[in-house]
Amino acid sequence: MIDVYFWPTPNGYKITWMLEEVGLKYNVIPVNIGAGDQFKPEFLKISPNNRMPAMTDPDGPGGKPISIFESGAILMYLAEKTGKLMPSDTRGKYNVIQWLMFQMASVGPMLGQAHHFRRYAPEKLEYAINRYTNEAKRIYGVIDKRLGEAKYLAGDYSIADIATYPWLVPHSMQGQALEDFPNLKKWYDELRARPATQRGFAVMSEIVEKMRAAAATASANQPPQDPKTWDILFGNKQFEKR
Repeated sequence: MIDVYFWPTPNGYKITWMLEEVGLKYNVIPVNIGAGDQFKPEFLKISPNNRMPAMTDPDGPGGKPISIFESGAILMYLAEKTGKLMPSDTRGKYNVIQWLMFQMASVGPMLGQAHHFRRYAPEKLEYAINRYTNEAKRIYGVIDKRLGEAKYLAGDYSIADIATYPWLVPHSMQGQALEDFPNLKKWYDELRARPATQRGFAVMSEIVEKMRAAAATASANQPPQDPKTWDILFGNKQFEKR
């Protein structure tokens, strides 16, 4: 059984959704990033960049265990392991990979910055908020245009869609409205309705409800974490040598 080191974030959901989609059994090992679990030595052996998700497959290549970090690499591994959600021919494979790399290089980092400066930054910096909100809008536009040309990002349903959708779930926190992007919204609604999506996003749902409750009670000018948690997620704790 595959071990998934997980916390309910967009990158975490990519993996639980993928595993549900391809029908592989998995065991969830919580990595509470607000408590600093990502800095524990045993986790750093698997994920040296102290980021989750990470994965260990006891039945890896040649029947030997393998551990993988970085969500994009995990998706590619699982697609190759199962022969699902990524074509085997070179042209089709790289069509998927280029949209996967678009998610890893642009969608995740830029939307994450929009989310951070709009919601979590201790100071409301107008320049940063405008810069990343506008970049998020541009990225949504790229996706919307592509989905006006094809039903899915790489033509057929693939790991590129699984990688991208979770980052669009908190669209309102990125300053975006799905109604402004009709092709994207149609795709978004279809993926949201998939049974595997719903199962993947149901993992650790009780934690998600607590996080939502904390966010709802926080004031507009107050980050939805206590100072210690904020420091672990965004402060000096991130920059310690390990």
